[in-house]
Amino acid sequence: MDTLIIGLGIFLALAFNFANGLNDAANSIATIIATKSLSPVKAVALATFFNLLGPLIFTTAIAATIGKGIVDSGFLTTHILLAAMFGAVIWVFTTSMLGIPVSSSHALIGGLLGAGIAGAGVGAILWPDWDLVKTVVFAMVAGGLFSMFLYIAIAVLRKGDWKGKAPLAFLVGVTIIIPALIIGGYLKVSGILAVVIFIVISPMLGLISSFLLGVIIMHLGRKENPSRLNNMFRPLTIAAGSFQAIGHGANDAQNAMGIITAMLVAGGILTEFSVPLWVILASCGAISMGTLLGGWRVVDKMANKITKIRPYQGFSASMAGGAVLSLMTSLGVPVSTTHAMSGAIMGAGATRGYSSAVRWGIVREIVVAWIITIPATAVVSWVVYVLYAATFL
Repeated sequence: MDTLIIGLGIFLALAFNFANGLNDAANSIATIIATKSLSPVKAVALATFFNLLGPLIFTTAIAATIGKGIVDSGFLTTHILLAAMFGAVIWVFTTSMLGIPVSSSHALIGGLLGAGIAGAGVGAILWPDWDLVKTVVFAMVAGGLFSMFLYIAIAVLRKGDWKGKAPLAFLVGVTIIIPALIIGGYLKVSGILAVVIFIVISPMLGLISSFLLGVIIMHLGRKENPSRLNNMFRPLTIAAGSFQAIGHGANDAQNAMGIITAMLVAGGILTEFSVPLWVILASCGAISMGTLLGGWRVVDKMANKITKIRPYQGFSASMAGGAVLSLMTSLGVPVSTTHAMSGAIMGAGATRGYSSAVRWGIVREIVVAWIITIPATAVVSWVVYVLYAATFL
């Protein structure tokens, strides 16, 4: 029975990564398709190849976070993992069919929370230390206030209007302070706390870095012929999209790696949490296959509905999104590639005008999906575990 459950769990984990690639195909290729740098079929094939390379380049720190950083490994059973995977797969497949870009990483984390609570109780969840939470909140508020007051002071000196954008300046400060403290070694966050923090920070990091890079390119190329500038940046957009696909594969492919390895440990096949090579290759292959088939409704929303993207903006968005993913992967933080890339596309569009160039109604729909993903998958996985336990346990 245990062997059957482990086998089913591995199958579901790979199905989840397949669904991940299906939904998140848009992340890697949205800018390439939007700028007409490649045809959709060629863009997907390109993303598939570089998705496969990602996890082989980076470490498996995110797999460890997924596999033993959400639910206490002492309580983590094959049954809980199975229910978590069912809930996550249901959510990602459903949203993919509806054309809603969601975070597959957050769906899996929500699944682990719901199934973990149903199977082992609230105490099995590795909740963050309260003192650490207070430190993080203080740092975010302090960073936000400093950024906002600095912006107001500069605006007043330049006799400009600061009231409309002061909240945005506060959010910029919140976004920058936490990664800066983590990189500097002054703050260490992991598990659920890191996931919750970067729900806000990762899209804002993508937005800010993409906006700044786009503004720099606009300044440097202001005397260039627009047609020549577009032709110059189309191959660069392809290269940047490839870089972003590496980050996507490195971060998101590790979701299934963490679950499969945890399943093998819980089933007694492995004695310690160490990701085998075959698990890495299988997880990479599953996410690449999903990307190859493509979630075309999600691609359309990401590529065409948020904003109109020119080649230099596509380059800015992909480079910014890829940089955010690479940074977070190196830190072992499972962030949402959807969040990072959506923010980067918004930032690229905002270089042509904050209010007019970005379709904020579409953005609000996407943000709502972000917010409800973890609680929704937690509820689904909780129900799945309760039904599973009543039937088989």
